[in-house]
Amino acid sequence: MESTSDFLLVHRARAGDEEACERLVRKYYPSIYQYCLLHIYDTYEAEDLTQEVFVRAFASLERYREYGKVKNYLYTIAGNVVKNYYKKKKDIPLEELPEAESENRVDTVGIRLDIEQAVRKLPEELREVAILSFFQELKQREIAGLLQIKLSLVKYRIGRAKELLIKELEVEE
Repeated sequence: MESTSDFLLVHRARAGDEEACERLVRKYYPSIYQYCLLHIYDTYEAEDLTQEVFVRAFASLERYREYGKVKNYLYTIAGNVVKNYYKKKKDIPLEELPEAESENRVDTVGIRLDIEQAVRKLPEELREVAILSFFQELKQREIAGLLQIKLSLVKYRIGRAKELLIKELEVEE
């Protein structure tokens, strides 16, 4: 259930309240940025895409209905922005995307980078569910609503993604 503060912020933002817009951005920017970064692997591009998500969100705020959470609304827009990004960059194979740097990092950061690299190798439908579940920590029911698929399919994809990630991470060790 959407929090009352988000509900009020959206209504204030619709009325042109810049402070309400700023509060929504501060609240959701880190999650949306991380989502974009996990798809794009480039900090500058991820920042640009995240800003585009908020520009589109505020531009379409009049059409937004409070049926779901603001967070899900933003993830839906982010998913479309990322898809459009890849349509424009279709000539660059996934294998040629820049790799995340991992030298001279703390072990936990290295492990996270290994996991992120393994996630990149997942098929697209599994990768999307894995990112939303493992990194964005959305509930399975939220993922089902966001991706407009059945809960049972979300559960299957998460299970399959875990299997493939375990296999991939065992190979790398």
